[in-house]
Amino acid sequence: MSAQGSKVLSTAPLSNEDARWISLVKTQYTDPQGVHRDWESAERRTRPKGSLIDGVGIVAILQKPGEPPSILLQKQFRPPVAKIAIEVPAGLVDAGETAEQAAIRELKEETGYVGELVGSEFGISPIMFNDPGFCNTNLNMVHVNVDLTRPENQNPQTELEDNEFIECFTVPLTDLYVELKKLDAEGYAIDARIGTLAEGIEIAKRWKL
Repeated sequence: MSAQGSKVLSTAPLSNEDARWISLVKTQYTDPQGVHRDWESAERRTRPKGSLIDGVGIVAILQKPGEPPSILLQKQFRPPVAKIAIEVPAGLVDAGETAEQAAIRELKEETGYVGELVGSEFGISPIMFNDPGFCNTNLNMVHVNVDLTRPENQNPQTELEDNEFIECFTVPLTDLYVELKKLDAEGYAIDARIGTLAEGIEIAKRWKL
C-alpha cells in the first residue's frame, strides 16, 4: 500500500501524562571531573518485561539463482520528520519473543516474505542504540535471507495493521548507496540504519576491504 498522501496537520506540546508510548526524563549525573550535570532525554514505555531490546531492524536480502542479491526496503510516512522515510522492515518485539522470532514475524506481516536467519554469528547484531544522546531506544539488526524460489515467496501478501501504510521495493545491494542518494534528492528521509549500511558497503568497495 502506498505511503503517498499522508501529511502533518498540526503539532503541539505533549505531557508525560498524555503520552502513551514515550516519557520525557531528566537524568542527573556526574562527569569525569565530578561536576553534577543534567541531561534531558526520552524513554520508550513499550519494552516488554525481561527483554533487553525494544525492537528489531531486518536486513532482508532477496536471492534468486542467476541474479544479483537485492535488499528489501520500505517507504513509510513518518510524522516526526513530515516525510516519507526509506527504511528496512522493522518492528517492536512482543513479550517472550526473541529477536529472531520478532524479525521473521515482522518480515512476514509487513512484506509477505518468508525468510531464514543468516547462519553464524552474523545473523543477529550486537544491541544497537538508535540515538543514545536523545533516547534509550535500542534494537538488534537481524540478517535474513529470502529465497525467491520458495513457493510461499512467489506472491507475498502483507498482513498490515489498519494504521500501517507501507510500500515495499527492492534495490540491488551493490547499488544501494547510489539509489539512496537519488531518493534523498527526491525529498525522501533516509533512515540512519539503511543509510549507514549503504555507507558501509560503499566504504568496503572504495577501500577494497
